[in-house]
Amino acid sequence: QVQLVESGGGLVHAGGSLRLSCAASGRTVSNYLMGWFRQAPGKEREFVAAINWSGSGSSTKYLDSVKGRFTISRDNAKNTVYLQMNSLKPEDTAVYYCASGPFLGTVISDHYDYWGQGTQVTVSS
Repeated sequence: QVQLVESGGGLVHAGGSLRLSCAASGRTVSNYLMGWFRQAPGKEREFVAAINWSGSGSSTKYLDSVKGRFTISRDNAKNTVYLQMNSLKPEDTAVYYCASGPFLGTVISDHYDYWGQGTQVTVSS
């Protein structure tokens, strides 16, 4: 059974940083597309970042509004994916979800077949 467990969320002032972690079990993160999505109150879930599996070159993709501020990475030894978030803005406030899927580089949430429970990130102005 595949499980994804997020951690690292919290409350931070604008301009601050957080690092989210997604620990996986039942699936090897280096063999699948791993992504981060977020959902703010009253809004639809949106793609944030993804990293492709090792065999495809581990290419990454980002939401335009987080490029240069967020970095997705993977620690194969720990079977964990990270989202380093710097220069946080109030509009980054949301529940952040880790997800995994078998496709290459997709930003479509329906293409991911396993999801974590989410972790809250709140950025105060």
